Amino acid sequence: MSPVLSDVVLSLEDVSKVYSGTVAVKHATFDVRRGAVNVLVGENGAGKSTMMRMCAGVEKPTSGRILLDGEEVTFNSSGDAVARGIGMVFQELNLFGNMTVAENIFATREITNALGHIDHKEQERRAGEFLDRLQAGIKPTTMVEDLTIGQQQLVEIAKAVSLDARVLIMDEPTSALSAAEVEILFKVIADLKARGVAIVYISHRLEELIRIGDYITVLRDGRITGQEEMRNVDTQWIVRQMIGSDAKDFAKPDGHEPGGEVFRAEEISLPRATGGLAVDHVSLSLRAGEILGIYGLMGAGRSELFDCIMGRHGHATGRIYIEGREVRERDPAGRIRRGLALIPEDRQREGLVTILSVASNLTLASLQKFAKLFHIRGSLERGAVREMVKDLSIKVADPDNEVSSLSGGNQQKVVIGKALLTGPKVLLMDEPSRGIDVGAKADVFRTMRRLSREGIGILFATSDLDEVMALSDRIAVMSNGKLTGLFERAEATEAAIVAASALGHGPAKGTGRSAHV
Repeated sequence: MSPVLSDVVLSLEDVSKVYSGTVAVKHATFDVRRGAVNVLVGENGAGKSTMMRMCAGVEKPTSGRILLDGEEVTFNSSGDAVARGIGMVFQELNLFGNMTVAENIFATREITNALGHIDHKEQERRAGEFLDRLQAGIKPTTMVEDLTIGQQQLVEIAKAVSLDARVLIMDEPTSALSAAEVEILFKVIADLKARGVAIVYISHRLEELIRIGDYITVLRDGRITGQEEMRNVDTQWIVRQMIGSDAKDFAKPDGHEPGGEVFRAEEISLPRATGGLAVDHVSLSLRAGEILGIYGLMGAGRSELFDCIMGRHGHATGRIYIEGREVRERDPAGRIRRGLALIPEDRQREGLVTILSVASNLTLASLQKFAKLFHIRGSLERGAVREMVKDLSIKVADPDNEVSSLSGGNQQKVVIGKALLTGPKVLLMDEPSRGIDVGAKADVFRTMRRLSREGIGILFATSDLDEVMALSDRIAVMSNGKLTGLFERAEATEAAIVAASALGHGPAKGTGRSAHV
């Protein structure tokens, strides 16, 4: 056996996977090398997660073989794979909100004492060790439902690391992490590599892949289109293998002029349960057809601001106006009727009902449009669904399929479609590109540009500097719950935006003006 082949610990050999007539993976061969980061990349729907779910025992191949240390294996469950040393950090968070961090980390493999009872103290001690390795700053006794999305992502990673796996699959592990948390994760990965652990790493952040990867495999439409050592490739090579061209990630401004003010928020504040303000007297305005980017790192208060605007926190203070009229409705349903709609950061838990179909999810927030007396006009609803699927290029064989069967990018399009069917005047988009590939990003960003041309005002929150620079007509910066900067797009610089995001006390100056937007 050659030295290169002897490094292979896990292999998929000519593997295919078919769901209800749809071929998700087509004759794929993929080798996972020990002591290395094996990068897997491709557009949403390319088959990456399906391949890894087969490796992790969640799915069985329709055809082909899985080899572990050169021997064919069959996994009947994820437990079988874990028992053979294969662990996975799933793209969509898989935690129990009503349990503590420690209980989540050791769920289904609880530590017991001599009497056979769960040893909570020992679980908390060991969980603390794993969390300390990640410098997570999270107490093992904290309830998961009280954590932010980024913190929950760290718990998922700690849970996977705790398995002491020989092969560790990480599906979008950094999608909700801050830059500092990503650096810590990379140090943990380097430590795991040094111990001989084989890492399979899936991400849509191409620069991140080039930095951390040793080998790269590219999937397109379920087929492998490229395999190479990472040192031999660049981002252009990766994009070409993924989508067949050097397409740009971002839609470009089209020069249309925004209209008059469509939305205004005044002195929005949200008290924290622990004291202080999660949103600290934020005021901003938005014009019809304008994309106002709100940049900030995790914990800056962007999501909390959107929740306040949507009426999700009854104890929030401040005033909002739509087309010059004050919005007095205090609940989300009332604010949706007034023309507000939210694309939440966590699409799985807050944007979708995963057991329902694509069609049902699309019309969930706008059923009154299709109702006559006490009945839903099915033909009208189906027509709206077909139009939205076509309009947003949602890749689904049948809208009656469960939304959970779609890729992350197509699920995000369903969340956007659900919001658009309410007929919004103002669209709030919280990290709309989280966990989706370059092709799906381009689709989402083109949709944002089209909607702005149609006169919808868009508030767009992101922690991605490139995105906010490329998409925004104006850029507001938040830090520690406050607005710390406001920049006209033509005059914005990356250095000024980053500097404003590091502030937390008092308004910064952007283009010579106060941060009051």
